[in-house]
Amino acid sequence: MKSLSIFIFSALLFISCNTNESVDWQLGPFVKYEANPIITPQGDTWEAKDVFNPAAFADNDQIYMLYRAEDSTGVGVWNGTSRIGLGISDDGYHFERHPDPIYEPLDEFELPGGTEDPRIVKIDDTFWLTYTAYDGETARQALASSTDLLTWERHGLIFPQLGWTKAGAIVPTQINGRYWMYFGDTNIWAAWSEDLINWTPIEEPVMTPREGMFDSRLIEPGPTPVITDHGILLLYNSADDDLVYRTGQALFDINDPTNLLERSDDFFMEPDYELEVDGQIPNVVFIEGLAKLGDTWFLYFGMGDSGIGVATYQE
Repeated sequence: MKSLSIFIFSALLFISCNTNESVDWQLGPFVKYEANPIITPQGDTWEAKDVFNPAAFADNDQIYMLYRAEDSTGVGVWNGTSRIGLGISDDGYHFERHPDPIYEPLDEFELPGGTEDPRIVKIDDTFWLTYTAYDGETARQALASSTDLLTWERHGLIFPQLGWTKAGAIVPTQINGRYWMYFGDTNIWAAWSEDLINWTPIEEPVMTPREGMFDSRLIEPGPTPVITDHGILLLYNSADDDLVYRTGQALFDINDPTNLLERSDDFFMEPDYELEVDGQIPNVVFIEGLAKLGDTWFLYFGMGDSGIGVATYQE
Protein backbone atom coordinates (compact mmCIF):
# COMPACT_ATOMS: atom_id res chain seq x y z
CA MET A 1 0.00 0.00 0.00
CA LYS A 2 2.84 2.36 0.82
CA SER A 3 4.46 1.83 -2.58
CA LEU A 4 1.07 2.37 -4.28
CA SER A 5 0.56 5.64 -2.39
CA ILE A 6 4.01 6.83 -3.39
CA PHE A 7 3.25 5.92 -7.02
CA ILE A 8 -0.05 7.85 -7.00
CA PHE A 9 1.55 10.89 -5.35
CA SER A 10 4.38 10.87 -7.90
CA ALA A 11 1.93 10.56 -10.78
CA LEU A 12 -0.17 13.47 -9.49
CA LEU A 13 2.95 15.58 -9.00
CA PHE A 14 4.03 14.78 -12.56
CA ILE A 15 0.64 15.78 -13.97
CA SER A 16 0.57 18.96 -11.89
CA CYS A 17 4.04 20.01 -12.97
CA ASN A 18 3.30 19.38 -16.63
CA THR A 19 -0.01 21.24 -16.40
CA ASN A 20 1.76 24.27 -14.94
CA GLU A 21 4.46 24.07 -17.61
CA SER A 22 1.84 24.00 -20.36
CA VAL A 23 0.33 27.25 -19.04
CA ASP A 24 3.57 29.07 -18.26
CA TRP A 25 4.40 29.66 -21.91
CA GLN A 26 1.23 31.70 -22.53
CA LEU A 27 0.91 35.48 -22.18
CA GLY A 28 -1.77 36.90 -19.92
CA PRO A 29 -4.40 36.89 -18.56
CA PHE A 30 -5.63 39.88 -20.56
CA VAL A 31 -8.44 42.06 -19.20
CA LYS A 32 -10.56 44.21 -21.52
CA TYR A 33 -10.56 47.94 -20.85
CA GLU A 34 -13.92 48.98 -19.40
CA ALA A 35 -14.09 52.12 -21.57
CA ASN A 36 -13.76 50.27 -24.89
CA PRO A 37 -13.93 51.21 -27.70
CA ILE A 38 -10.91 53.51 -27.51
CA ILE A 39 -11.07 54.54 -31.19
CA THR A 40 -14.24 55.01 -33.24
CA PRO A 41 -15.05 56.43 -36.69
CA GLN A 42 -14.77 60.18 -37.16
CA GLY A 43 -15.26 62.85 -39.80
CA ASP A 44 -16.99 62.36 -43.13
CA THR A 45 -14.17 61.06 -45.35
CA TRP A 46 -11.63 58.23 -45.15
CA GLU A 47 -12.42 57.02 -41.58
CA ALA A 48 -16.08 57.97 -41.35
CA LYS A 49 -17.67 54.51 -41.56
CA ASP A 50 -15.65 52.02 -39.47
CA VAL A 51 -12.22 51.64 -37.82
CA PHE A 52 -10.84 48.26 -36.75
CA ASN A 53 -8.08 45.61 -36.88
CA PRO A 54 -5.08 47.66 -35.68
CA ALA A 55 -1.39 46.81 -35.65
CA ALA A 56 0.80 48.28 -32.88
CA PHE A 57 4.33 48.51 -31.51
CA ALA A 58 6.10 50.39 -28.73
CA ASP A 59 9.06 52.68 -29.36
CA ASN A 60 10.60 55.30 -27.06
CA ASP A 61 7.86 55.12 -24.42
CA GLN A 62 5.08 55.57 -26.94
CA ILE A 63 2.73 53.20 -28.70
CA TYR A 64 2.20 53.58 -32.42
CA MET A 65 -0.99 52.14 -33.85
CA LEU A 66 -1.65 51.48 -37.52
CA TYR A 67 -5.34 50.83 -38.01
CA ARG A 68 -7.73 49.97 -40.82
CA ALA A 69 -10.31 52.64 -41.65
CA GLU A 70 -13.24 52.46 -44.06
CA ASP A 71 -15.14 55.17 -45.86
CA SER A 72 -18.50 54.75 -47.61
CA THR A 73 -17.41 54.98 -51.25
CA GLY A 74 -16.74 51.32 -51.94
CA VAL A 75 -18.84 48.64 -53.55
CA GLY A 76 -20.64 45.59 -52.25
CA VAL A 77 -22.46 44.79 -49.06
CA TRP A 78 -20.00 46.65 -46.78
CA ASN A 79 -19.63 49.63 -49.10
CA GLY A 80 -16.21 50.74 -47.85
CA THR A 81 -12.73 51.30 -49.27
CA SER A 82 -10.02 50.68 -46.67
CA ARG A 83 -7.01 52.82 -45.86
CA ILE A 84 -4.47 52.71 -43.03
CA GLY A 85 -4.36 55.41 -40.35
CA LEU A 86 -1.81 56.19 -37.64
CA GLY A 87 -2.34 56.97 -33.95
CA ILE A 88 0.26 57.70 -31.25
CA SER A 89 -0.24 57.28 -27.49
CA ASP A 90 1.76 57.94 -24.33
CA ASP A 91 -0.42 55.76 -22.10
CA GLY A 92 -1.76 53.02 -24.40
CA TYR A 93 -5.38 54.17 -24.15
CA HIS A 94 -5.61 57.67 -25.61
CA PHE A 95 -4.35 58.19 -29.15
CA GLU A 96 -3.59 61.31 -31.17
CA ARG A 97 -4.61 60.43 -34.71
CA HIS A 98 -2.81 61.61 -37.83
CA PRO A 99 -5.27 63.67 -39.90
CA ASP A 100 -4.62 61.78 -43.15
CA PRO A 101 -4.18 58.11 -43.97
CA ILE A 102 -0.54 57.06 -44.01
CA TYR A 103 -1.11 54.29 -46.56
CA GLU A 104 -3.70 54.26 -49.34
CA PRO A 105 -4.68 51.89 -52.16
CA LEU A 106 -2.91 52.80 -55.41
CA ASP A 107 -2.26 49.61 -57.33
CA GLU A 108 -4.80 47.70 -59.39
CA PHE A 109 -4.71 44.75 -56.98
CA GLU A 110 -5.72 47.11 -54.12
CA LEU A 111 -8.82 48.64 -55.67
CA PRO A 112 -11.68 49.12 -55.02
CA GLY A 113 -11.47 47.19 -51.73
CA GLY A 114 -8.38 48.92 -50.43
CA THR A 115 -5.49 48.25 -48.04
CA GLU A 116 -6.73 46.17 -45.12
CA ASP A 117 -5.67 44.61 -41.80
CA PRO A 118 -2.11 45.92 -41.29
CA ARG A 119 0.55 44.13 -39.29
CA ILE A 120 3.81 45.89 -38.44
CA VAL A 121 7.26 44.83 -37.28
CA LYS A 122 10.40 46.89 -36.78
CA ILE A 123 13.66 45.17 -37.69
CA ASP A 124 16.80 47.27 -37.22
CA ASP A 125 15.79 50.76 -38.44
CA THR A 126 13.08 49.67 -40.86
CA PHE A 127 9.35 49.13 -40.37
CA TRP A 128 7.89 46.28 -42.40
CA LEU A 129 4.18 46.48 -43.14
CA THR A 130 2.18 43.47 -44.28
CA TYR A 131 -1.41 44.10 -45.30
CA THR A 132 -4.26 42.66 -47.31
CA ALA A 133 -4.66 44.13 -50.78
CA TYR A 134 -8.26 43.63 -51.88
CA ASP A 135 -9.40 44.26 -55.44
CA GLY A 136 -13.03 43.49 -54.68
CA GLU A 137 -12.71 39.81 -55.59
CA THR A 138 -9.43 38.40 -54.28
CA ALA A 139 -7.52 39.24 -51.10
CA ARG A 140 -3.74 39.00 -51.40
CA GLN A 141 -0.90 39.72 -49.02
CA ALA A 142 1.24 42.74 -49.91
CA LEU A 143 4.36 44.32 -48.40
CA ALA A 144 5.79 47.79 -47.84
CA SER A 145 8.67 49.26 -45.83
CA SER A 146 9.42 52.61 -44.21
CA THR A 147 11.85 54.33 -41.88
CA ASP A 148 9.38 56.94 -40.61
CA LEU A 149 5.85 55.43 -41.01
CA LEU A 150 4.88 58.22 -43.39
CA THR A 151 6.91 57.56 -46.54
CA TRP A 152 6.60 54.01 -47.87
CA GLU A 153 8.39 51.87 -50.41
CA ARG A 154 5.86 49.48 -51.92
CA HIS A 155 7.14 45.95 -52.61
CA GLY A 156 3.98 44.55 -54.16
CA LEU A 157 2.42 41.15 -53.59
CA ILE A 158 4.24 38.82 -51.21
CA PHE A 159 3.06 35.62 -52.88
CA PRO A 160 2.28 36.54 -56.51
CA GLN A 161 2.24 32.85 -57.40
CA LEU A 162 -0.61 32.17 -54.99
CA GLY A 163 -4.22 33.30 -55.02
CA TRP A 164 -6.11 34.28 -51.89
CA THR A 165 -3.64 34.95 -49.04
CA LYS A 166 -4.05 36.99 -45.85
CA ALA A 167 -2.60 37.83 -42.43
CA GLY A 168 1.18 37.91 -42.67
CA ALA A 169 2.84 38.12 -39.23
CA ILE A 170 6.64 38.41 -39.46
CA VAL A 171 8.83 37.02 -36.66
CA PRO A 172 10.86 40.01 -35.40
CA THR A 173 14.30 38.40 -35.52
CA GLN A 174 16.38 36.34 -37.91
CA ILE A 175 16.56 32.60 -37.16
CA ASN A 176 19.43 30.55 -38.55
CA GLY A 177 19.99 33.04 -41.35
CA ARG A 178 16.34 33.36 -42.35
CA TYR A 179 13.35 35.54 -41.53
CA TRP A 180 10.02 33.83 -40.98
CA MET A 181 6.39 34.74 -41.44
CA TYR A 182 3.13 33.06 -40.41
CA PHE A 183 0.14 33.66 -42.69
CA GLY A 184 -3.26 32.35 -43.77
CA ASP A 185 -6.92 32.73 -42.83
CA THR A 186 -8.09 29.10 -42.94
CA ASN A 187 -5.03 27.17 -41.84
CA ILE A 188 -1.78 28.84 -40.79
CA TRP A 189 1.22 28.43 -43.07
CA ALA A 190 4.85 29.57 -42.74
CA ALA A 191 7.18 31.24 -45.21
CA TRP A 192 10.85 32.21 -45.08
CA SER A 193 13.00 34.97 -46.57
CA GLU A 194 16.64 36.02 -46.58
CA ASP A 195 15.96 39.68 -47.35
CA LEU A 196 12.41 40.34 -46.00
CA ILE A 197 11.19 41.07 -49.55
CA ASN A 198 11.26 37.75 -51.39
CA TRP A 199 9.34 35.02 -49.56
CA THR A 200 9.15 31.25 -50.07
CA PRO A 201 6.06 29.57 -48.58
CA ILE A 202 6.21 26.16 -46.93
CA GLU A 203 3.80 23.84 -48.74
CA GLU A 204 2.09 22.21 -45.76
CA PRO A 205 0.33 24.24 -43.03
CA VAL A 206 2.04 24.44 -39.66
CA MET A 207 -1.28 24.69 -37.76
CA THR A 208 -4.84 23.64 -38.61
CA PRO A 209 -8.33 24.07 -37.11
CA ARG A 210 -9.47 21.58 -34.44
CA GLU A 211 -12.82 19.87 -34.71
CA GLY A 212 -15.26 20.59 -31.90
CA MET A 213 -13.17 23.39 -30.37
CA PHE A 214 -13.24 27.19 -30.34
CA ASP A 215 -11.00 27.20 -33.44
CA SER A 216 -12.85 24.57 -35.47
CA ARG A 217 -13.73 26.67 -38.55
CA LEU A 218 -10.62 28.73 -39.27
CA ILE A 219 -7.43 30.12 -37.75
CA GLU A 220 -5.40 33.21 -38.62
CA PRO A 221 -2.23 34.81 -37.20
CA GLY A 222 -2.69 37.77 -34.87
CA PRO A 223 -0.02 40.33 -33.90
CA THR A 224 3.71 40.18 -34.53
CA PRO A 225 5.00 37.00 -32.83
CA VAL A 226 6.87 37.40 -29.54
CA ILE A 227 10.24 35.77 -28.85
CA THR A 228 10.15 34.26 -25.35
CA ASP A 229 12.29 31.89 -23.27
CA HIS A 230 9.97 29.10 -24.41
CA GLY A 231 10.06 29.79 -28.15
CA ILE A 232 8.07 31.81 -30.69
CA LEU A 233 4.74 32.85 -29.20
CA LEU A 234 1.94 33.44 -31.70
CA LEU A 235 -1.37 34.90 -30.55
CA TYR A 236 -3.95 33.96 -33.13
CA ASN A 237 -7.53 34.58 -34.25
CA SER A 238 -10.04 31.82 -34.81
CA ALA A 239 -13.69 31.10 -35.49
CA ASP A 240 -15.87 28.14 -34.58
CA ASP A 241 -18.54 26.50 -36.72
CA ASP A 242 -20.98 29.31 -35.84
CA LEU A 243 -18.45 31.96 -36.96
CA VAL A 244 -17.90 33.30 -33.46
CA TYR A 245 -14.38 34.76 -33.41
CA ARG A 246 -12.19 34.09 -30.37
CA THR A 247 -8.45 34.21 -29.68
CA GLY A 248 -5.89 31.53 -28.83
CA GLN A 249 -2.14 31.13 -28.32
CA ALA A 250 0.44 28.84 -29.94
CA LEU A 251 4.14 28.19 -29.32
CA PHE A 252 6.63 27.32 -32.06
CA ASP A 253 10.22 26.04 -31.85
CA ILE A 254 12.74 28.88 -31.92
CA ASN A 255 15.15 26.70 -33.92
CA ASP A 256 12.46 25.40 -36.31
CA PRO A 257 9.59 27.90 -36.72
CA THR A 258 7.53 25.28 -38.56
CA ASN A 259 7.45 23.02 -35.48
CA LEU A 260 4.37 23.60 -33.30
CA LEU A 261 5.25 22.82 -29.66
CA GLU A 262 2.18 23.91 -27.67
CA ARG A 263 -1.33 25.19 -28.28
CA SER A 264 -3.91 26.58 -25.88
CA ASP A 265 -6.82 24.28 -25.10
CA ASP A 266 -9.18 27.21 -24.59
CA PHE A 267 -9.63 30.74 -25.92
CA PHE A 268 -8.54 33.75 -23.85
CA MET A 269 -10.85 36.40 -25.32
CA GLU A 270 -14.29 36.33 -26.92
CA PRO A 271 -16.95 38.83 -28.06
CA ASP A 272 -19.11 40.09 -25.19
CA TYR A 273 -19.23 43.90 -25.52
CA GLU A 274 -22.20 45.22 -27.51
CA LEU A 275 -20.05 46.46 -30.40
CA GLU A 276 -18.32 43.07 -30.64
CA VAL A 277 -21.59 41.15 -30.70
CA ASP A 278 -23.63 43.48 -32.93
CA GLY A 279 -21.06 45.34 -35.04
CA GLN A 280 -20.62 45.49 -38.81
CA ILE A 281 -19.60 41.81 -38.59
CA PRO A 282 -21.27 40.23 -35.53
CA ASN A 283 -19.52 38.14 -32.88
CA VAL A 284 -15.96 39.25 -33.62
CA VAL A 285 -12.90 40.13 -31.59
CA PHE A 286 -9.88 40.26 -33.90
CA ILE A 287 -6.35 40.83 -32.57
CA GLU A 288 -3.54 42.31 -34.66
CA GLY A 289 -1.61 44.69 -32.38
CA LEU A 290 0.52 43.91 -29.32
CA ALA A 291 2.84 46.38 -27.58
CA LYS A 292 4.47 46.75 -24.18
CA LEU A 293 4.91 49.95 -22.14
CA GLY A 294 6.76 49.46 -18.87
CA ASP A 295 5.42 46.26 -17.34
CA THR A 296 2.06 46.40 -19.16
CA TRP A 297 1.16 44.57 -22.35
CA PHE A 298 -1.47 46.25 -24.54
CA LEU A 299 -3.39 44.00 -26.92
CA TYR A 300 -5.39 45.92 -29.54
CA PHE A 301 -8.28 44.39 -31.44
CA GLY A 302 -11.16 45.06 -33.79
CA MET A 303 -14.61 45.06 -32.21
CA GLY A 304 -17.12 43.64 -34.67
CA ASP A 305 -15.22 45.32 -37.54
CA SER A 306 -16.63 48.61 -36.23
CA GLY A 307 -14.35 50.05 -33.50
CA ILE A 308 -11.04 49.42 -31.74
CA GLY A 309 -10.62 48.05 -28.24
CA VAL A 310 -7.72 47.18 -25.96
CA ALA A 311 -7.06 44.52 -23.34
CA THR A 312 -4.12 44.64 -20.92
CA TYR A 313 -1.90 42.28 -18.98
CA GLN A 314 0.47 43.56 -16.30
CA GLU A 315 3.54 41.44 -15.55
